[in-house]
Amino acid sequence: MPAFDLPPADLERYRPDVAEPADFDAFWKRTLGEAAGAGDVLVSADPVDNGLRLTETWDVTFRGFAGDPVRGWFSRPAGAGEPLPAVVEFAGYGRGRGLPHERLTWVNAGYAHLLMDNRGQGGQYGCGGDTPDPHAGAPGGPGPAARGLLDPHDHHYRRLITDAVRAVDAVRALPGVDASRVAAVGNSQGGGVALAVAGLVPDLAATLVTAPFLCGIRRALDLTDASPYGEISAYLAVHRGVEEAAYRTLSYVEAISFARRAQAPAHFGVGLRDTVCPPSGAYAAFNRYAELTGGQEEKVLHAYPFNGHEGGDAVHVRRQLGWLRAALGS
Repeated sequence: MPAFDLPPADLERYRPDVAEPADFDAFWKRTLGEAAGAGDVLVSADPVDNGLRLTETWDVTFRGFAGDPVRGWFSRPAGAGEPLPAVVEFAGYGRGRGLPHERLTWVNAGYAHLLMDNRGQGGQYGCGGDTPDPHAGAPGGPGPAARGLLDPHDHHYRRLITDAVRAVDAVRALPGVDASRVAAVGNSQGGGVALAVAGLVPDLAATLVTAPFLCGIRRALDLTDASPYGEISAYLAVHRGVEEAAYRTLSYVEAISFARRAQAPAHFGVGLRDTVCPPSGAYAAFNRYAELTGGQEEKVLHAYPFNGHEGGDAVHVRRQLGWLRAALGS
């Protein structure tokens, strides 16, 4: 697939206006306050046999949206004694937390690592998930992107983003973690969620996003029919006349709006031939990153002209490792 979005020179200066609801900040303050009021964030952390000698893993349950139990894998290098900086990782669309030995990059780099399960997902690829979504009954499509699409209070991403913020709280409550050095990391859906966390957690130490979903949603719906955006388009193709309600809901989870409110140093990656999450969305989030909090935070973007949704793949991960080591002083 050849490049289909804006030319590289235009992408580098792309700073679109964002239609933010007037109560965007109040909506999220209220949502997160309700979740925090449900009780202590950490429910349990039970050691598991992961079959590995150099990594220790715990099966973690924490309270997410509405106090719902959310699962995750927490891992540390075996025998590490001192408090470690932590990476909280958010998985891609349709994927669950899988098995504890699947995601070892960050723990092998010497970090404590929490991989959050995606509520109500896990059935599309990978090795499954373990967190149901008990609030998924509102009108909307069957896929997560369109669940509860007609009301921002019902939308799936209100719940998933709240879970993600609470995951940061949970990792800080786990033993052997340096609570002052926590990074949010994710690709695709996980990248969009990591940007939301960066905008909602003011003392996050760093955020790393690749090919982020939820960035420039309205433009993406005009450019691509690939899932997950295609699931929203498919719902609107059947339920004609509800576009404005859907757009209003999506404005509360627009990752560019979260990026504008972020404060942590940021590392971006984008493939310029990405037809799943168009690169203009990533550039818009990058170019407007931290503009409401001073706009002076360290940020870097690596673009891969001949790559699609996979971005720079292992080459990019190597760049992430070096950048995070410097950002966290680890």
